[in-house]
Amino acid sequence: MAVKNFVVGLFDDEAVLFPAVKKVRTAGYKLHDVYTPFPVHGLDHAMGLRETSLHTAGFIYGITGTTTALSFMSWVFNVDWPLNIGGKPHFPLPAFIPITFELTVLFAAVGMVMTFCYLCQLMPGVKKHIFHPRQTDDKFVMVIELTEKTNAEEVKNFLAAAGAKDINEQKAEAGWWFGRYDKEDEFYTRQIQTANA
Repeated sequence: MAVKNFVVGLFDDEAVLFPAVKKVRTAGYKLHDVYTPFPVHGLDHAMGLRETSLHTAGFIYGITGTTTALSFMSWVFNVDWPLNIGGKPHFPLPAFIPITFELTVLFAAVGMVMTFCYLCQLMPGVKKHIFHPRQTDDKFVMVIELTEKTNAEEVKNFLAAAGAKDINEQKAEAGWWFGRYDKEDEFYTRQIQTANA
């Protein structure tokens, strides 16, 4: 868990935020994240985020479900409990299609949901720093991480010129941690105090 310095800029409108994101990337600042109250079309490309690989994971989970269904039913009817039912084959593929389809959909759906939750760091008990109380309510928040080469005052002036209405500097946990919002996390508080000292 690393406590880092951030400059947080608050914007009122997506029409101002979108060009500001492009300017920040062009200027070479390290963009931590952008929080919006609704999806902004093209913002992921402006931020430089790569395309998601969730569809590839879904395909792999689906193939795993298909393979699991077919191999298990083949094993049951050919090895574990072979029965001669009226001379029918031990591998009746048309009879296996409904179960195979259902297991394919089940594996793909559950696997994609779990992968999505992992990639977005959504799980019970996970806590992330909230940079502004209205960051997903009705305001747009851009968070820039300060590095050794970045001057905080220069970034603040840059955001003001880009159209930010409120700008502040914060020390916060860069990633996620386990905790609750209704109770203060002792470890996190100790990290902040150490960083401020």
